[in-house]
Amino acid sequence: MSEYIKKGYLHQHFRIFHLKDNSLKDIPFHYHDFHKLILFLDGEAQYIIEGKTYPLKNRDILFVSAGEIHRPITYPDKPYERIVIYASPEFLQHCGQQKADLEECFRIAKETSSVMHMPPGQNHDLLYHMNKLEEADHSQGYANELYVEILFIEFMILLNRALKTNELNHNHTATYDEKIQNLIEYINANLSEDLSVEKLSEVSFLSKFYLMRKFKADTGYSLHQYITSKRLLMARKLLQTTKKQITEICYQCGFGDYSSFSRDFKKQFKLTPKEFRKKK
Repeated sequence: MSEYIKKGYLHQHFRIFHLKDNSLKDIPFHYHDFHKLILFLDGEAQYIIEGKTYPLKNRDILFVSAGEIHRPITYPDKPYERIVIYASPEFLQHCGQQKADLEECFRIAKETSSVMHMPPGQNHDLLYHMNKLEEADHSQGYANELYVEILFIEFMILLNRALKTNELNHNHTATYDEKIQNLIEYINANLSEDLSVEKLSEVSFLSKFYLMRKFKADTGYSLHQYITSKRLLMARKLLQTTKKQITEICYQCGFGDYSSFSRDFKKQFKLTPKEFRKKK
């Protein structure tokens, strides 16, 4: 098993699933290279996203950005029904080039709450449009692939509108350790800087032993795993979106030498940085 747990691959612009489980096996902490939306429909569950634990209720919408570490918590003999949408960041960015920034909802969720509640009776009921998208995705007919893509874009537009007009409730209760959350924010804002345990202990005012133990308990990742995963995702994005030299990207993302960067990158993404840039 890879040291860094990345689950799933997305070969289309998006995928949609309607899932219901009564006894879901424990799912370890993991992340994806793609964005994930979950509409919680029924049952009992909690969701941990980047160290914050959210109890779920019907019509909650979960926003999990690419690279965010997460896992569900379910209960024996309790249903867990949801609609899940996987969305390619590259496709949403392409739509952004057409003057429709469909990724904005994920940025808003990061700044406010990763889980929001959708009250009934909206002018544009997102559940209706999500069900319509799901039905079309499993249908056949003239130009169905194009039709489903149009419905997906329509849904993403309505979702972003709902956030911008405050139709979704941001005030979702989450439990978390404030010092660990501050540390996560510090790490993600300083990936190119010194993130040694000594430095993080200093900025968090926590002992090294307690810091490492508590961070692993809250996120499911060791400090080293978490930092390396985030740095690799940063490097992957820079390889996709810039023409910078690969060695420059290596050091910009906080890696001390190119050989370890290339080795970790290949372990994570199954390609060396050079191979990845040629393929993109």
